[in-house]
Amino acid sequence: MSLSDRRKFLALLAATPLAACGFTPVYGPGGAGERLLNKVELPEPNSRDSYLLIRELEQRLGRPGSADYKLTLKLKATEGKQAISSDDVTTRFHVLGRLDYVLTRTEDDSRVGAGTVTGFTSYSATGTTAATESAREDAHERLMVILTDSLTSRLFADLGPA
Repeated sequence: MSLSDRRKFLALLAATPLAACGFTPVYGPGGAGERLLNKVELPEPNSRDSYLLIRELEQRLGRPGSADYKLTLKLKATEGKQAISSDDVTTRFHVLGRLDYVLTRTEDDSRVGAGTVTGFTSYSATGTTAATESAREDAHERLMVILTDSLTSRLFADLGPA
């Protein structure tokens, strides 16, 4: 069997279980991504972190013309000391994020999905005050990207195939 024949055979073999299990691509026709795109009403941001989170969600889900779904969010981000030097100076901080969500259908207020996603990141505090503050802001921005990635995956799973 030639090398190209083996590749075709292995590709066909790898795709067979996906076809048999009813696999539907999220962004394919009728997938959850298509049903959520530009159809989810997002809450108004009330902090820098929630602004970053909503911005990331809008990039993935779009802005609705007429919303079929409403997303309710409760965001909590906390910071703590992660590394302390021998002279009692904190050199690294961690940022923990928790996002509770409820996705409801707007036509009848029925709950489509709900749950919690979490994430964490950290930043160094060994530079100047300005560098530490910049690292802190960057860590919060990275955390909102992590939470958004987890949330959109959960929303697609909650909605399921058409």
